[in-house]
Amino acid sequence: MPKKVTGKVRDKWKLKQWVTVLASPSFGNAPIGKVPITDVERPAGRVVETTLYDILKQDPQHYSFKLYFQIDKVDGETAYTILKGHEFSREYLRSLIRRGSSMSDFIKDYKTKDGYVVRVYTIALSQGRMNSSKKHEIRMIVDKIMEERAASLTYDQFVQETVLQKLASDVYNEAKKVTRLRHVGVRKAKLISRPQPGQVEQVEVLAAPAA
Repeated sequence: MPKKVTGKVRDKWKLKQWVTVLASPSFGNAPIGKVPITDVERPAGRVVETTLYDILKQDPQHYSFKLYFQIDKVDGETAYTILKGHEFSREYLRSLIRRGSSMSDFIKDYKTKDGYVVRVYTIALSQGRMNSSKKHEIRMIVDKIMEERAASLTYDQFVQETVLQKLASDVYNEAKKVTRLRHVGVRKAKLISRPQPGQVEQVEVLAAPAA
């Protein structure tokens, strides 16, 4: 009986190439890790998770802010990304909610100056109970500030102010006139759509704060 001829089995793992993944320009193109790819793979679209602390290395509380970067293109040994979204960790979100207080939440899509659509999830927590009228007032304040800022900022600028809670701080300063607030935050944001090719304007992006 003739012997069965078997070909040499290739080690697919050895064929993989490791590339360095960089954060988006809104966070200074900071390196956030390495991922393996092969020639036949299409890494564009792959999402890499990290935390805000891993990028800025400032406030330990930033470990509770999860960031999701989506690979946009690969050039040599470097993968460039766009911020796909961010969210509070479940543990951090639970720690914010306390008995005897009320929460006003608001979710809406906003379009940036350069045509990106972002869904923003905002929460406002009071020191005491809030009635429906005050919750509505706070939602209107959130909507006004987010709408104005999104229309005046590029996507990179807008998501930086969202993740770093600059927009939440602006909302807090205005909404505290309605009732006593304990916390205002953008607990989550995600990219819904991007402008079509040829519609993206050349814009200046906001650099990440120095560590």
